[in-house]
Amino acid sequence: MHTAKVSKKGQIVIPATIRKKLGLKKGMKVVVIENATGVFVQPLDRKYFDQFAGILPKKGRAVDALLRDRQRDSN
Repeated sequence: MHTAKVSKKGQIVIPATIRKKLGLKKGMKVVVIENATGVFVQPLDRKYFDQFAGILPKKGRAVDALLRDRQRDSN
């Protein structure tokens, strides 16, 4: 278990051992998710986005709807 202190600006330092394990490098983005018990931090990488693959019912369906809406709005 590791501990960290919150700064005046609300910043925390992720311990080096955890950064290395997760492959976090300077400048990388992370997603911060709040749940009922606390906060979860995850690298904003391909693995993060892959978890959403397949949640739409049909490939291209959302894009088609967006294009229809834009076409309708331009008339």
